[in-house]
Amino acid sequence: MSGVVNSEKPIPDYMGVVNTDTESSDSQKEDSLKQKFSADNFSGDEKSPHAIDIPKKPPSDYITVCLNCIMIAFGGFMMGWDIGTIGGFIAQPDFKRRFGSTNKYGEHYLSKARTGLLVSIFNIGCAIGSVTLGNIGDIYGRRLGLIIATIIFVAGVVIEIASIDKWYQYFIGRIISGVGMGVVVILSPMLISEVSPKELRGAMVSSFQLMITLGMFLGDCTEYGTKKYSNSTQWRVGLGLQFAWSLCMVGGMLFVPESPRFLVEKGKIEEAKRSVAISNKLNATDPAVIAEVEEIQVAVEQRRAEGEAGWSEVFDSRTKVLQRVIIGIMIMALQQLSGANYFFYYGTTVFKSVGLEDGFEAAIIFGVINFFSTFVSLYLIDRFGRRTCLLWGAAGMICCMVIFASVGVTRLWPKGKSAGISSKGAGDCMIVFSCFFILCFGASWAPVPFVIISESFPVKIKSKGMALAIVSNQIWTFCIGFFTPFITGSINFYYGYVFLGCLVFAWFYVFFFVPETKGLHLEEVNIMWEEGTLPWKSANWVPPSQRNADYDVNAMANDDSPAWKKIFGKQ
Repeated sequence: MSGVVNSEKPIPDYMGVVNTDTESSDSQKEDSLKQKFSADNFSGDEKSPHAIDIPKKPPSDYITVCLNCIMIAFGGFMMGWDIGTIGGFIAQPDFKRRFGSTNKYGEHYLSKARTGLLVSIFNIGCAIGSVTLGNIGDIYGRRLGLIIATIIFVAGVVIEIASIDKWYQYFIGRIISGVGMGVVVILSPMLISEVSPKELRGAMVSSFQLMITLGMFLGDCTEYGTKKYSNSTQWRVGLGLQFAWSLCMVGGMLFVPESPRFLVEKGKIEEAKRSVAISNKLNATDPAVIAEVEEIQVAVEQRRAEGEAGWSEVFDSRTKVLQRVIIGIMIMALQQLSGANYFFYYGTTVFKSVGLEDGFEAAIIFGVINFFSTFVSLYLIDRFGRRTCLLWGAAGMICCMVIFASVGVTRLWPKGKSAGISSKGAGDCMIVFSCFFILCFGASWAPVPFVIISESFPVKIKSKGMALAIVSNQIWTFCIGFFTPFITGSINFYYGYVFLGCLVFAWFYVFFFVPETKGLHLEEVNIMWEEGTLPWKSANWVPPSQRNADYDVNAMANDDSPAWKKIFGKQ
């Protein structure tokens, strides 16, 4: 999956055209595209699309662009709000009374199975929406697709609010709202990646995760504020506010530019120029804007020459599409297998077990740390790169999880759990290192996977590739949400060692399979993949338009040194 190629394998020309004796073009149009846009033509000639590059400007010039991206990312706020509130709902007495069961002592409770289903069925809805409706952005546009998805989400919320005492009605509402959110999770990062300048693309796509963390934090605060009530206000206020956030999402879509790639596909070239101009603070007639749109046209024309993409296209290993799909699936799965949602979903319950009486306060603490650590990622991701953030983030989480799990297993209950007496010192230690864990997660694995899947796939299969990655993410989120009550009930904090093993695997997976895409145009990312550049060499990859005579493509695609030398940077 690392994209290793044999030195005898032909290196693809620009835009993925491979010159071999066995392959022939399907039409004269494709032949002309190969000739006009091959890598040989990108030697700095002024007619090359990237010979006139978008001028780099100071960050202060991109305030409007950043605001546009934040409005697009507001869908993440709605998702975060759901995560932040559902963890409080299942702990609220009125919610248990209405949707739970009653034991022989007359106490209301939610069974482990029902708790797992109510928390995690939302993610199954997300997976369904991603696969079945993920392509509406290709049909109607990213903006209209987001509006449609928000309406579906609201329909599910209405069903949830209308629930009186039937848990399965609430359950159905969460599935429907999840379907809408599944589309939002695809289209929001996709639209951001397509309208933001390449220098800010990582930070702007990360703003989707930033909005998730903000939603989680404010959702936690809402639950803390409503816990004093004794009726349905405890949970209906949190649900009702979803309407306000949905209106903000729909209203924001009226002001953001449409994806220039979608506009070019629909033949709206002038609108595409205006979209690029808005994103880069230039005039629509600027030569750099025209060159950018022409490059997008090249990609779109080649896509049309190759025909419409079916689901079989995701298994194409010749152009490294299959490898990218597998990486998208794995990286989004490992985001959940890091164990972060173990804390987010069940933080209220977990911290009661380690001695913090008010679990709602713990949830707020987590929310604050998660939100501000994601702010840190906005700086780190475009300065140090996606790959570096993932590697250091995984290393930090490994250290924290080792301590959290080990203290929980060996020191939390000195006289055994059955005695019911916990060590305050051990509990405080676990709280501290769980907070450090969230800090590392928020600055790395929370936002970076969304950035990777938004910029790794070629336009032709982008919606399908992202859909599969999101399905992977949501399925694992469901598994963790559903099975955690059962697992923790059986093995308690030994559960942390499961996540520890996943984190160690994640570090090695990123090192050997995930390339660096910092500072590249989306079309350049495609070229790098098709050339088979090795992930640990990808940070030094140079686009065709900037190469000199000494650049060795084959050297970037091959490495015979032992694995330990690759890891420690030895040549």
